[in-house]
Amino acid sequence: MNRMSKKLNKKGFTLAELLIVVAIIAVLVVVSVPIFSSKLEKAREAADVANMRAAKAAAASMYLTESDANYADPFYYDADNGVLQPKDKKSDINGYGQGTETKGGVTYGEYYPDDTKCKGQIIEVTITAPTTTDGEVEIGMKWVPVGTT
Repeated sequence: MNRMSKKLNKKGFTLAELLIVVAIIAVLVVVSVPIFSSKLEKAREAADVANMRAAKAAAASMYLTESDANYADPFYYDADNGVLQPKDKKSDINGYGQGTETKGGVTYGEYYPDDTKCKGQIIEVTITAPTTTDGEVEIGMKWVPVGTT
């Protein structure tokens, strides 16, 4: 009888062993959640900056190819199609901004500081033609809500 009880007790883990494993997993989760959150915000901000670069390239392309465009009004970048839309087509664009006020560490000069909140917004692009023949085109960008003009 004594031999059988020794064999039965050797199966499985003790309560202390299980508690130690659970504690180790809890510590790993507590350490990894903030790291994951900051990496996720950095990825959101990088996507926003990539959209801003694409909007600037689309504005430069538009200025070089369309001489009859009216540059007095702003344009709005449609990230789904990669083109600039006039003001009357702004409501057709879905908001694509992802960044929150959390600092992820990604910036884009004066256009995108570290704490820009642009979740669900779109990029408004202004093109200013040069006043002299040797001047440069100025392209301005800012994040705006979809529903406002």
